[in-house]
Amino acid sequence: MFKFIAIAIVVLIAAVLIYAATRPDTFRVERRLHIQAPPEQVFAQINDFNRWRAWSPYEKLDPQMQREIGGAAQGTGATYSWDGNNKAGAGRMEIVQSVPSSKVDIQLDFSRPMRARSSAQFTIVPQGNGSEVTWAMNGDMPYVSKVFSVFVNMDRMIGKAFEEGLGNLKRLTEHGGSATPALEGA
Repeated sequence: MFKFIAIAIVVLIAAVLIYAATRPDTFRVERRLHIQAPPEQVFAQINDFNRWRAWSPYEKLDPQMQREIGGAAQGTGATYSWDGNNKAGAGRMEIVQSVPSSKVDIQLDFSRPMRARSSAQFTIVPQGNGSEVTWAMNGDMPYVSKVFSVFVNMDRMIGKAFEEGLGNLKRLTEHGGSATPALEGA
């Protein structure tokens, strides 16, 4: 009986490892939301790392997180480094391209919990009297990440945070106040 269980476990592990090898070599997560605010207003929140604390869902992961904003004041060359708890991890972002009122491209270098390099893109397209805002992230999927993705849906995990961030950005820019719903009207 023990031999049968051991063989079954080995076969199961081999199946997971083989399946992981068939996963794509890259990933892309994307979410979009219509915001009733002009592109310039939305762009101002994204293009300046000093403003991210008001809307980014990642800012809430660790109240004690150490942050350092440097480089350019905003736009191309602006940098943001963080070092936080296990949820927040550690890393660095740099705006590598900034097109006024329409696009911000960011290079992300994660150093903890695992080393990885990804890129994020924000695109803002005028739509009616508002803006269609897209937040996307893409990068390579090394084998370890492929194995991880067998058990955790990266699109759902990252996408949920993007949806929250875009919702915060919507509340902040449409109402000109807090991105936290409980604080609006207080």
